[in-house]
Amino acid sequence: MKILILLVVFVIFVIVLISNRVILRRVRQRMDKSQKTADMMLKALEISANEVVRYDVSERYIHKLYGHLTPDEGLSLEEWMKHVHPDDQEEALDWFRQILYNRLKRAEFRYRWNFDYTGRSPRWGHIYNVSVPEYAAGSGRIGSIISTMKDETDLIRQEEEESELTDRYKLIYENSIIGLSFYTPDGWLLDSNKLMREICHFDSEEGDQFFSNTNMFELSPFRECCDPNNLQELWICTQSVVPERNIYDYLEIRLRPIYDDAGVLNYIAIAARNVTEERQMYLQAKLNDIQIQKANAKIKAYEEELRYMMEACDMCAWRLSFAEGTVKFYKGLSTIEREIPFAEMADYFIDAKENVMRHFTVDQDDFFGKPLSYLGRMRPIIHDTDEVQWNQMNSIPVFDGEGRLTGAFGLIRNITGLMKKQEMLKQETERANDSGRLKSVFLANMTHEIRTPLNAIVGFSDLLQAIDSPDDKKEMIRVIHNNCDMLLRLVNDILVLSSADSNVMEIIPEDIDAAREFDDLCQSLAQRVQEPGVEFIKDNPYTTLLTRLDAARINQVFINFVTNAVKYTHEGHIRLGYRVEERGGRQGFYAYCEDTGSGIPADQQGRIFERFVKLNDFVQGTGLGLSICKAIIEKCGGEIGVDSEEGKGSTFWFWIPATIKEVK
Repeated sequence: MKILILLVVFVIFVIVLISNRVILRRVRQRMDKSQKTADMMLKALEISANEVVRYDVSERYIHKLYGHLTPDEGLSLEEWMKHVHPDDQEEALDWFRQILYNRLKRAEFRYRWNFDYTGRSPRWGHIYNVSVPEYAAGSGRIGSIISTMKDETDLIRQEEEESELTDRYKLIYENSIIGLSFYTPDGWLLDSNKLMREICHFDSEEGDQFFSNTNMFELSPFRECCDPNNLQELWICTQSVVPERNIYDYLEIRLRPIYDDAGVLNYIAIAARNVTEERQMYLQAKLNDIQIQKANAKIKAYEEELRYMMEACDMCAWRLSFAEGTVKFYKGLSTIEREIPFAEMADYFIDAKENVMRHFTVDQDDFFGKPLSYLGRMRPIIHDTDEVQWNQMNSIPVFDGEGRLTGAFGLIRNITGLMKKQEMLKQETERANDSGRLKSVFLANMTHEIRTPLNAIVGFSDLLQAIDSPDDKKEMIRVIHNNCDMLLRLVNDILVLSSADSNVMEIIPEDIDAAREFDDLCQSLAQRVQEPGVEFIKDNPYTTLLTRLDAARINQVFINFVTNAVKYTHEGHIRLGYRVEERGGRQGFYAYCEDTGSGIPADQQGRIFERFVKLNDFVQGTGLGLSICKAIIEKCGGEIGVDSEEGKGSTFWFWIPATIKEVK
């Protein structure tokens, strides 16, 4: 029996032991599960940043379960109410009352909370509160209220800022300087701002039945310019015509599709601006520009004409300003050619300078206060030259509104050319008179020159029949031959001069040996020098000079030079020579005739190549030889001149361009 009892006790002990272990294992599993749940709840609280408190109804005390808004030791209901904004206390207490007395299972409300626990200035924030009742174990009485609080201060502030920004954007949108509208992707009106409603003549501020019921793709210009299936950004300026809304305005329209990040079309934004008035202003401005351009073109044409006339007349306008102390010179309406100080103006006058200085410095008001005119020599003002000019200058006074003299205005004209032409006219008149006299003398000389050889020819021809002596006949024939030659030269000179006057003189160059031609010519010319005390000298520096010249014309110049030298040289020598000489980068033929005759006065050297000029009326000749030489040389494109000193002789020379082929 004892054994049975012991066996039963043992079995019971084993059963109890096994049961305890099973129970202990289940308790541990439940504890682990609770711990995991608690950890998960703690992590959830940490992630959500929520505050958790428990209000003990019986103690009227609030215990902190999690968070940092409330002290670790908790706080009483009275202290909690002190942290709630006075304006929100009644509402918060009302929610708690509904949980306690009305058995409200869940209460959600917001209030403002003072985050300052130091008693200084309140630091208000926004709290979102969710409260649920907790019932006491074994009874239906509410023992506590569990509240989860979330700090929404930053969120509320962000919402307020977003709301303020939205209101601001809405204000900007409504009061934009351009009309704005938004449409759905398929073209239906969503919203329009104030200016767009005015542009489109909406029925009211709230909307418009026509535009609300009309798809934008059915309206011009979108109907013609847009593809609803492939909408692109568009900018266009056109006349928009919508008869249903009495729109006949010129609009500047910009369409822009708005896509989200995925590239899906969300909205269609349209900006419009009524440019009808601007267009009218533009057209008027364009018309004004055209008129201004025409006016400017006319002014420019007038100024060019004025400048042309001033330059053609070699004049300029001048303006004196006493206030600025300057004198400005113009060749047109506005372009200042030069500006000088008024104090220096008197220095430009040459004639009556002292009188001008007195007018400019002492009595300038009296001098410039009335119209004046001046004619005299002046230093150049506009022209870039040092040559003294003859200027004709006039002036009229300039007064201000109060009648005070402020300056003067006038014209100044350079008449140097006119004065020179007057002087030249005077000289030409005198020369014409001299020419008439010279022609009379020439005709008398011609009569004498022609009659002299003719008389000799006729006289000696008559005597030739009555003389029997061969020597006398030979001498008479020689005299007749010389006079024939003289008469022939005279006729040739007249013919050459006539051809030069009628511009039919011809220069016919040909290939010649100038050295040989010169030797042959000198043999003939040496016989013309018959004065016993005069030596003829030939200066031929080359044995061969192959060139291209009109030998006949050049020989004629040589003959006239030598003939002229023979007339005025009675002792000494006559030297005739030539050489190759380059001038201005061109090859040429230089020749000269030097004599030791009477020479030419310096004041007569400028006239020596003129026609009918004879320095000695008692010397035989017509005064045409040197003028013929000048005509020939100028026709050849060369130069001719004389170097002479009275009483010592003269050197007549010429240079003509020539191609030198060979020189030895």
